[in-house]
Amino acid sequence: MAVGVASARQAADEEARAEVDVLNSRLEKTTQLTKKIRACLGRLEATGKSVHDVAGPLNGETKKLQILGNNIDSVLAAIERLRQPVDSKNDEEQIIRMGPDKAGLPNYLASIKRLNKALGDMKASNLRSTQQTVAELQRLVKLGNTQLENSFDKLLRNETPRALEPLHFITKNKPFPVLSQDKFARLGLINSFVAGAYQQNGGSASPLDSPIAKIYIEIRSQYLASALVNLATASASTAKKKNPDAIYRPGTNGIGTYAQAMEGLFTAEYENICNIFTREDWAPVLEATCQPSLVELGRTLRELNGHIKAHMTTDCYLAYEVVEIISELSNNLERRTGELKSTLAASLKPVRETAKSSLSELLEDTRRRVGSLSTLPLDGATVPIVTETMQRLQTMVEFLRPISSIMFSLGDGGWKSGSASRGGGGDAVPSLASFDISADGKDIFAHYCTDTIETLLLALDARARLLLQKKPVVGVFMANSIAVVERMIQSSELAALLEPRLGMLDVWRKKATSLYTDTCKDVSMHLFDVIHTSRSGAGPSGRPSSGQGGAMVVDSASILKGLSSKDKENIKGKFVAFNASFDELVSRHKGYSMEREVRQMLAKDIQNMIEPLYNRFWDRYHEIDKGKGKYVKYDKSSIAAVFLTLY
Repeated sequence: MAVGVASARQAADEEARAEVDVLNSRLEKTTQLTKKIRACLGRLEATGKSVHDVAGPLNGETKKLQILGNNIDSVLAAIERLRQPVDSKNDEEQIIRMGPDKAGLPNYLASIKRLNKALGDMKASNLRSTQQTVAELQRLVKLGNTQLENSFDKLLRNETPRALEPLHFITKNKPFPVLSQDKFARLGLINSFVAGAYQQNGGSASPLDSPIAKIYIEIRSQYLASALVNLATASASTAKKKNPDAIYRPGTNGIGTYAQAMEGLFTAEYENICNIFTREDWAPVLEATCQPSLVELGRTLRELNGHIKAHMTTDCYLAYEVVEIISELSNNLERRTGELKSTLAASLKPVRETAKSSLSELLEDTRRRVGSLSTLPLDGATVPIVTETMQRLQTMVEFLRPISSIMFSLGDGGWKSGSASRGGGGDAVPSLASFDISADGKDIFAHYCTDTIETLLLALDARARLLLQKKPVVGVFMANSIAVVERMIQSSELAALLEPRLGMLDVWRKKATSLYTDTCKDVSMHLFDVIHTSRSGAGPSGRPSSGQGGAMVVDSASILKGLSSKDKENIKGKFVAFNASFDELVSRHKGYSMEREVRQMLAKDIQNMIEPLYNRFWDRYHEIDKGKGKYVKYDKSSIAAVFLTLY
């Protein structure tokens, strides 16, 4: 049994050694394999480095070849695109050469747009080989734009009348003509295209530099100027009156018709411009189109101004009328177009300044003309300057609207001391509101009228005292002048304005009456007695009663009985002296040239001063010549009859 166990253990050991041998054999093979792998890896690494050194440059070249290939494809595509306009150039050229009328405007504009796009693409390519084609396309585009401009020019000229008579539209109250609606669309389309192309090609941003704007301004400005030139000439010629001394009458100058035609033509032109040009172009194109006509207006107004200055006293009213008409024209155009106000203001300025200065110059002219009178009528008759001055004020009322505007700018009393030439509102044209004849405007004008009348009467009074010297004739002369002034106020529209201020004339009338009746003192002094009488026949006061309005009757015989011989001779002398002075007064009164109301006024004043005194004196002393008329020439009824002849 033990022998069996030992044999089994020996067999197990043998088996384990056999397995170890097998493992060792495998390990040796693994080691050898590892060495081989290491050797292979070494060789592989060396080979890889060689491949890397060779493959790197090849990869770079490959990428370059890929980029080149892509570039070539792009160039080929670009060339293909460029070939398209080149291929179609002949077609576009055919359209361009046909012109917009034959080809049709939309088709023509589309062709130019395509040419512009092709031209832009070819310029962007910057290929030398396309330079000739670029030049050809540029030529075609330029030709196309030129033909568009020519088409605009032709169309506008055909639509613009060669001659237009504004009076036809004014007298028949018809609107001035504008371009037809179908032409608006065509002209506007051409303008839009050409102006856009002009600015895209580096043209000026100013609308007036656009070729289309230049064409429009040239054609239409000539049309406006030619339509207005005859009216401008008429305005200047109608200022020259047949009688240079005649006062200008409202509406007799052609300036009103001239302005009416200008307003109608300019507003019609503005409608044309609004339908052709863009909003930002309306103002400059309208201003430029109207400029030649406005220049002619300025020249006409300067000519009128020169005429007014040379005939200030008779034609200053024309200045007032021009101010109103051109101011209204300016306001109407500004309301309808929003433009031209400043230009019209500049044109009106010379006339407006003359109108302002005329107010002070007329006052000075009144002083100067009265001061230059070398003689005055010896019979006290008035002189023409009185009527002429009042006619001037009467005429001014007809121009109260513009005068009100002018006086507002001067201020109340601004016509004094030369301020009329200094004050003012610059170049501005007054608004419509300034022509409202408010109470203030009437008051200022009324003040000017009273200043004028006061200036006239002061100058006449000073001249009459110097030349006539005698108080009665000075009184008659001034009373006549005052009567003419008042009559011409009452018989005209001045009455409503000056009625509250006529107290000024009452003051002057009292002065004139005082001067005239001063001579009555010399007559009346013969009717005053200082005779002392006895109490017999005397009244309660110790003097005989006059019998005038009293209850007692004067007994002339009784009074005379109480007088001494000397007193009686004195009474006789007083009657004789009175008769002589009274007859002289009556003769002188009848010899004066008096206005009807003046003669009545002064006769009444004489009667009121002398008749009561004479009646009293006659009552007391008429028995001095016992009715023989040797000393007592007039009784109470006969002297009353004489007074009646003075009226």
